[in-house]
Amino acid sequence: MGKIRIDDAYASGDFAGLVFENAPVGLVVTESRVIRACNPEFERMFGYDSGELTDQSFEVLYSSRDEFVKIRDRGVADLRTTNTYWDERVMARKDGSLFWCRTRGHSLTPENDPLGRAVWSFADLSGHRPYQPLTKREGEVVNLLAEGLTSKEIARALDISPRTVEVHRANLQKKFGVTNTNALLHAMSGVPPERIVGR
Repeated sequence: MGKIRIDDAYASGDFAGLVFENAPVGLVVTESRVIRACNPEFERMFGYDSGELTDQSFEVLYSSRDEFVKIRDRGVADLRTTNTYWDERVMARKDGSLFWCRTRGHSLTPENDPLGRAVWSFADLSGHRPYQPLTKREGEVVNLLAEGLTSKEIARALDISPRTVEVHRANLQKKFGVTNTNALLHAMSGVPPERIVGR
């Protein structure tokens, strides 16, 4: 953004465009999970050129279609009742690399269709929380741990032995350098387990 546009914004008091273009977090306006507009920081964060994400489905920012579908209804109830939602999730850059980011949302149509029209912010957390790849099974185990299930309950849910659950739990704790489940969940996100969108 050139100096003249900045000076014009300060002279007129119309800061909306200035904020959108220069925000230190990614900002995106969506319609039914399609990107209608995003700011330069959002494009930079995900590794796309200017305008490349406009009118693209959010699916391009996930590691797989399954991940995109799985997260579909997360936050809808919060947006409908309080019109605020946040979580921390793993997203995919254009080059396929995965990274943690904090997502916050506000619906413009909360009563009838919370995801119909919305505004979101994305903050890149990779500077202080590098992505640790998990196997599919590790992701399933950690998600169920975050829900408060015991090893026996997880074993039943996944149709594996409790001993196998313990092996996965030990591998996860080693991977994150911790010694118990609470420390594991905290190390993964530093946020309450219900705000983790696991992988």
